[in-house]
Amino acid sequence: MVPTSKRSRQPVVAVTGAASGLGRELLARLVSAADFRRVVAIDEQRGDIQEATWRVIDVRDPLLANRISDIDVLVHLAGDYAVDSDPGERRAYNLRAAQTVLTACAAARVRKVVLVTSAMVYGAAPDNEVPLPEDAPVAAEPDTGVVGDFLEIESLVRRSLRSHPGLEITVLRPAAVVGPGVDTVITRHFESPRLLTVKGCHPRWQFCHIDDLVSALELAARGLVSGVVAVGSDGWLEHEQIEELSGIRSLELPAGLTFGTAQRLHRLGVTPAPATDLHYVVYPWVVDCAALREAGWKPQWTNEASFEQLLELRENRTTVVGRRLPVKEATLTAAGATVAVIGTAAIVRQVRKKRRS
Repeated sequence: MVPTSKRSRQPVVAVTGAASGLGRELLARLVSAADFRRVVAIDEQRGDIQEATWRVIDVRDPLLANRISDIDVLVHLAGDYAVDSDPGERRAYNLRAAQTVLTACAAARVRKVVLVTSAMVYGAAPDNEVPLPEDAPVAAEPDTGVVGDFLEIESLVRRSLRSHPGLEITVLRPAAVVGPGVDTVITRHFESPRLLTVKGCHPRWQFCHIDDLVSALELAARGLVSGVVAVGSDGWLEHEQIEELSGIRSLELPAGLTFGTAQRLHRLGVTPAPATDLHYVVYPWVVDCAALREAGWKPQWTNEASFEQLLELRENRTTVVGRRLPVKEATLTAAGATVAVIGTAAIVRQVRKKRRS
């Protein structure tokens, strides 16, 4: 048991989005830690972890500041990053949530805020340094996808740091997140019949298991890392290793054909993500987790182990250019060579036919 005098000096930590997903995973870890005086869970509905102090409120509510006046550290994990969400509604929610949380924390004099974006903000490019240092420039292309949301949120962070110099903000940028319940453009890439590659480019793969992201978040909540913090497994996998582990063959296409066709598919509404998201499965965006390493953190999961679990969690799904196909449609489409081609001409024709009729 922690002595009362020591506990009185320990911070009170809060987690938004605490009822499910990453927020729940972190909450479960924090309530069993001895580093915090109290753990507060914030969500629109009460979750199942009884050891936390629950405060039911929408994080977009302007009255949030009144509910966090006793908080020292807030970890903001409430967000919508589902691949199939409406892009406009998703972005409106994510930006309003981040803006309200940052403003409320400044008003309530919360000492520290921790947020999660993605290493995707560095951008994926054929000439990227491998690995990218944490202070590499943010070079991702703004778009309607989730990457665009992350860029906007980080812009909010920079403005908050200027407007509220007393507020300390830590941003975690994980590599491709994998684990139970994780569904992203990256994980769906490995539900495809073929692995897309672009001529003349050599992809490298780095993963961040959700368990390691949770442990990094705990470290950030404890104040052991700050600023911009990259999170991921050590090193990376070469594309040849990915092929060997997955048993999925690659299809190599020219860059112009790949991204041009993907953009047309997106405009037709066939694919949920913009063409720029394809950059992250054909170009490298490996990161060096220097800040965590210097803090003594070590990932529990290797890239190989993370990737093997990703493969196990596919559950026989078939995805073509980010779009999950119903079982019947998947069987028919997979039977043809068009499945291997980013254009998937059969799907395009089907969409056009429906529009004409």
